[in-house]
Amino acid sequence: MDTLLAIRARGITKCFGDVVALDGIDLEVTRGRIHGLVGPNGAGKTTLLGLLLGLAVPDDGRLEILGTPVERALATPDGVAGFVDGPGLYPSLTARQNLAALAALRGHDTRAAGIDEALDEVGLREVADERTRGFSLGMRQRLGLAAALLTEPRLLVLDEPSNGLDPAGKQHVHGVLIRLAARGTTIVLSSHRMDDLEALCSEVTLLATGRVVFSGPLDKLAADHRELDYRLRTSDPRAARALAADTAGIRIADGAGTPREGSGTLVVRAQVPALDELVERLVHAGIALRELAPLVSPLEAAFLALTEPRQQQQRQQQQEAGR
Repeated sequence: MDTLLAIRARGITKCFGDVVALDGIDLEVTRGRIHGLVGPNGAGKTTLLGLLLGLAVPDDGRLEILGTPVERALATPDGVAGFVDGPGLYPSLTARQNLAALAALRGHDTRAAGIDEALDEVGLREVADERTRGFSLGMRQRLGLAAALLTEPRLLVLDEPSNGLDPAGKQHVHGVLIRLAARGTTIVLSSHRMDDLEALCSEVTLLATGRVVFSGPLDKLAADHRELDYRLRTSDPRAARALAADTAGIRIADGAGTPREGSGTLVVRAQVPALDELVERLVHAGIALRELAPLVSPLEAAFLALTEPRQQQQRQQQQEAGR
């Protein structure tokens, strides 16, 4: 048993009839990390999260959670909490009553269950006595997180935790997750929001057609797929264009002849070393650099590069099978 791992999966396969949701995946998640799970719709993310929460068991392979093999379904492993497809709440009960009911179901003394502390943690103390049927999607997500926190989990599994949150709510939830990880809680979260994953996660796993196409540190994923389109704004767009065209490894990617007068914007495609050289040349030429930013984040670029070919291959196979 590796005590440094919160999750260890080997050859996990899960089918629903003729549909292969997970196809022999391997996964390791280090304790105390925030691990992101990303992939196209139908990639197997929800199925994998369900296995981690004990809602199902693999058809084949071996899954260990917090050092314990998972051998039966409908039994959330000790030390694990979270939700898939949104939290289950009682709409006729208040936020506080929902948490008290969940605490009672788990056999906890509701007077000492830390309900008010959990509501405080997710920023819902002021609406604690309001019925949840009137809650927005973002408020329900935060209440689901509060319910998970009641058990003081060692592994927290969350499906789209930022779904429906406004910017302030998202920042609040991000703060909660970062503090939990700092205290040693392992967090596995799925999200379609690349900015959320980049802000929170040190490790990511990319799924496509039920298989792992990458799993590891976020910075390694970005380094493996570095050629990106960058928006470049300078004080002298004409001179900047000329320097970019003359710099090895730089391609003008905006498709325009000359930047619109006064815009000062240029789009270039490059890897990081070539981009560094261009910046040095701009500075040496006395051209002010006002903005340099990728049009698509490194994670999103890697996601598209790794998942699109597999999706295209799957579509071709389905078309051929239907002939």
